[in-house]
Amino acid sequence: MGNENKDKAAEEIKNDNNPFAAVNDVNEKSDSVSSEQIPEDGEIADEITSLKSELEKVNNQYIRLAADFDNYRKRQLQEREALLKYGAEETLKKMIEALDNIDRAKKSVENVDDVNTVKDSYNIVFKQIFDVLEKIGLEVIDTKDKEFDPNWHEAVMQTPTSEYPENTIIAELQKGYKLGDKVLRPSLVNVAVSE
Repeated sequence: MGNENKDKAAEEIKNDNNPFAAVNDVNEKSDSVSSEQIPEDGEIADEITSLKSELEKVNNQYIRLAADFDNYRKRQLQEREALLKYGAEETLKKMIEALDNIDRAKKSVENVDDVNTVKDSYNIVFKQIFDVLEKIGLEVIDTKDKEFDPNWHEAVMQTPTSEYPENTIIAELQKGYKLGDKVLRPSLVNVAVSE
């Protein structure tokens, strides 16, 4: 027992006096840690395989998403073309009724000598056509006692006068129409200017 204690003490003194003893301990510890942290070739291959399968999955999702978007774009284009081609269908169906009434009125006035009957037939047909167009959003641009607005009106005449304030619409020469806030045809007007 005494020799063992002496050997241990000598070993400790030897390590204490040896400047490379601590380095050896660190190297031994780092060797054991490094070997634990470095994955083996099989683990690396498994990780690579896992990453490849994940990449393939994401790539397939991307391809499907791109195909879905392309199909959506084509469908929207077809719907837009159909809307442009057949969008006026309901309006035209209603206009056909008005055309039928115009045709009937035309036949009924052939042998009529009374002007009031012709006038009444005309008014009925005009009202029917205008009602159909009004239902789809057509509006007459108002000009009566309005100030000239180049967004809604087109001045084709200017009349020097002191009866009206400057830039006031004196007369409407042709009706203008709008659809919501969009001008389909501006009103042609005569505008007052100062003398």
